Amino acid sequence: MPDYEALVHLLIEPLLSSGPPSMDVETTCGGRKVWLRLAFDPKDRGRVLGRGGRTLQAIRQVMMAAAQLAGQSLYIDIYGESGERGREERE
Repeated sequence: MPDYEALVHLLIEPLLSSGPPSMDVETTCGGRKVWLRLAFDPKDRGRVLGRGGRTLQAIRQVMMAAAQLAGQSLYIDIYGESGERGREERE
C-alpha cells in the first residue's frame, strides 16, 4: 500500500504559509477504499485549492494515480480548523 500520508505532505506542505506543523492528516483504510482527512489553517485554503481548483485537481490526480496502482479508491475530505467540513473528492 502506498504511503498516502507522506505523499500528501510532500504535495501540500510547500503551499502552506503557516509551515509544516500546521497540517493534520488522518488516514482511514477500509478494504480497497482509502479516506484522507486533511486539516490546515483556513487562510491557506485558497493556496491549496488554487485558481479555479486547478492546484487541488493536480494533487488529486497524483494521489489517485498512486491509489490506482495499488488497486484502491481514494477519497479526500478537506476541512478547516474551525470544524468546517466539505467533501472535496469523490472517485
